Amino acid sequence: MIDQQVSLRGGAARLPVRPRTGRFLVLAAVFVCAACGLVYELELVALASYLTGDSVTQASVVLSVMVFAMGIGSLLAKRLRCHAAVGFGLIEAALALIGGSSALVLYASFAWLGESRYALVGFSLAIGVLIGAEIPLLMTLIQRVDRQDAGGAVADLFAADYVGALVGGLAFPFLLLPMLGQLTGALLTGAVNAVAGGALVLWVFRRDLTPGSRRLLVVVNVAVIAVLATATVLVDDFEQAARRAVYGDQVRVAVRTGVQEVVLTGTDRDSLGLYLDGRLRVSARDEHRYHEALVHPAMDGPRARVLILGGGDGLAAREVLRYGDVRSVTLVEVDPAVTRLARTDPALSELNGHAYRDPRLTAVGADAFTWLRADHHRYDVVISDLPDPGITASTKLYSAEFYGLIAEALAPRGRLVVHAGPPVVRPRTFWTVEASVRAGGLATRPYRIPGRPSGFTASPDRLGAGGRPPADWGFVLAAAGPVGEPGLGAGAPEPRSLGEAELREGARAADGLRLPGQVPSTLIHPRYWEET
Repeated sequence: MIDQQVSLRGGAARLPVRPRTGRFLVLAAVFVCAACGLVYELELVALASYLTGDSVTQASVVLSVMVFAMGIGSLLAKRLRCHAAVGFGLIEAALALIGGSSALVLYASFAWLGESRYALVGFSLAIGVLIGAEIPLLMTLIQRVDRQDAGGAVADLFAADYVGALVGGLAFPFLLLPMLGQLTGALLTGAVNAVAGGALVLWVFRRDLTPGSRRLLVVVNVAVIAVLATATVLVDDFEQAARRAVYGDQVRVAVRTGVQEVVLTGTDRDSLGLYLDGRLRVSARDEHRYHEALVHPAMDGPRARVLILGGGDGLAAREVLRYGDVRSVTLVEVDPAVTRLARTDPALSELNGHAYRDPRLTAVGADAFTWLRADHHRYDVVISDLPDPGITASTKLYSAEFYGLIAEALAPRGRLVVHAGPPVVRPRTFWTVEASVRAGGLATRPYRIPGRPSGFTASPDRLGAGGRPPADWGFVLAAAGPVGEPGLGAGAPEPRSLGEAELREGARAADGLRLPGQVPSTLIHPRYWEET
């Protein structure tokens, strides 16, 4: 009892190392644990964004819940201060197990249950509580090691904590994610966390442990490391099983690039499916309807020079290259792995008509926004075949500034066409894109066709209400001057007006989207093609 009172007042106690060495080891453990904790947070945000597509919402949920839980953990840690060493050891073992396995469990819940939001909140709460309990216990432990005023101890602890968070935050995107992937990276982080916490307590503070608590910590830490090591060995088999649950049994290519996860399914061009970050980008069954509707209306006019933004699969380029008077096509794709796959995969290259073999096509690996700022060429046609505008990561590619850059790149009588999302299912998103194109200085002609949008998740039971995919594709045709009616040329179906209810809904959405200082303009009548 006397030893406990002395230790809580900050007196040095029975330790196997000198006070300065012990203090360094405690701060080193703080550094490692802080780095691991931030990796867990970023892992939850990254995987949740990948599974749901809305990075802003998921980051807000994870961070707000975790900060709230950290406060709860700090309060609960007060009960463990009299047993700080064993309490810290058990907390780190639990944090290593829960944090290390979080990515694997989230992915499993999505793959087999079709829902990961509840698991996301649960892991955010649990990890936040455990992280919040670390600092109060470490404060007690560092005062056990060396005589130091409370203010100095807090400053040292938080300095080590913040520097560790910096290292963890940089290690996640630049080291763990590209080299190990999400699942293996989280498991390895958990193992490092368990080793750091267990080593500190079992070595530096071993004289504070009873024989029973020492055996308990050894057994718990060995069990946690064994579980994480076993999961690491089996992670490849798990990923294959999970991919089969999400994408079906015909997964041929699955690779994590520096930009996204790319999955290719199907054994031939007729059954091919291309998924980017879990969302179906190309389906051989109906991609021709989407790409014909995207490309051909904009090709009505001068078309010697064409710029395609996105579209690394080569399918929009296939439609453009059908025109003999097209002299050059520049394709800007942020992920070189997609263009490489479109060149080399037999089924995908057959589907895109071996577009990359055409000498008129030049592929550029770059971000479209950055590339447009540096490019000074003029184009007769610009085709924006970019990810679905409902995905937060692609927001800047649907901004007024982006369309202003495109307007500067258009030659006289040049046209722009934009994939703008489904106007019936997500009218606000569609009309936001249309308003942004107008804010960029272009006249617009919105249109739509029936069909399944290219941005929905892999399995129908993950699509939301009713489990059915949205029923249309939406586009915006734009030019510096008046825009004619979109059409597909001779023999194409005649456009037909939308119903009055849909027009009113679109008008209401557009009315609330005028930017400050924007001159109000008349809502151009939306149209679409009927299926033949």
